[in-house]
Amino acid sequence: MYGKQTETAIAALSRLAEVWDEGRTRLSAAEIADQRGLPRAMVAKILSTLSQASLVDGSPGPGGGYALARAPHLIRLREPHDLFEREDVSTNCPFGGGVCGAGEPCAMHDRLKSMQGAIRKLLEETTFEIFRKAVQEDGLVPVAKGVRPDAARDTYRAPHPRRKHA
Repeated sequence: MYGKQTETAIAALSRLAEVWDEGRTRLSAAEIADQRGLPRAMVAKILSTLSQASLVDGSPGPGGGYALARAPHLIRLREPHDLFEREDVSTNCPFGGGVCGAGEPCAMHDRLKSMQGAIRKLLEETTFEIFRKAVQEDGLVPVAKGVRPDAARDTYRAPHPRRKHA
């Protein structure tokens, strides 16, 4: 669905949304990285890009750190996504070998179009308010780095193939 930079940007912005109080609370790149279990250098680089895109405000020095540049309900998931992902404008069908839209559609065409539409809708309609509300109003407590659930639960991530040893 998206790459590591986009995932890190969403993780950083979601953490800043969770503590949103009109921008008074600021978190350092190291705090965000540690709280989300992400590499500090990568989070710092991503925050710099988010700052240049006016999604976060950064202040250096003691008492500094990062805060959202706008209220969470004014920042859509599409904004960080579009910073780090490029739209695939190819007309080649990834499965049918021909040009998408010419001739008979491949066996996956309708499902892929449906999934693509759902992702676009999610990115456009979802704001970072969902993270602020989850923590500040609904009482969700972010899970600390390294904590694993006692029981398995469904995840949105694709399963990783297990290596079979000979």
